[in-house]
Amino acid sequence: MAARATTYESAARSFAGLVHRIPGDRWDGPGLAEWDVRSLVGHASRSLITVSTYLQTSAGHEDLATPQAYYARIGEIASSAGADAIVERGRQAGRDLGADPAVTIDQLVERVLGELVRADDPLIEVIGGLGIRLHTYLPTRTFELAVHSLDIARATGLSFTLPEDVLDEATVLAARIGVATGDGETLLMSLTGRSALPPSFSVV
Repeated sequence: MAARATTYESAARSFAGLVHRIPGDRWDGPGLAEWDVRSLVGHASRSLITVSTYLQTSAGHEDLATPQAYYARIGEIASSAGADAIVERGRQAGRDLGADPAVTIDQLVERVLGELVRADDPLIEVIGGLGIRLHTYLPTRTFELAVHSLDIARATGLSFTLPEDVLDEATVLAARIGVATGDGETLLMSLTGRSALPPSFSVV
């Protein structure tokens, strides 16, 4: 648990530092797909909010034993919920950042990290009513913070380097998600220079 919480903290603080550097005139500019930068940051901030929220829950059974299993199941849930709902949640999360998004993010980071210190490793209930151990869930949030921090940097033109522990954990998880969702061979052949990835390929 400790190592995964440390990597999550690294991702959270790195994300917060990046948000502080976003120029004031870029918040309403293009972010990712249908999101502007504010909505993109809001969506990323949900990787702080959901940890805090789910720590208040208790699951009766463990449905997901690995982070990659979470993504394999969550893809089904997201498909049934619809893309429009995901887009709107991001927009609402962006609005919830308020007049000073960087300060709001700082407060979220400190709150969730403080809660993690006291949390041990409970069996929590996440989206879809699924039960998962906290130490299994945290790498999924590290992954989201890592990927969306890179999205934000690209959208705003800021130079940014992920902490090594965060990049390592997120990249390994991406490969494991690919295997879990049936795309392991495609990934392996691409990573070893045998073939190119299909257009718009994604493990999530």
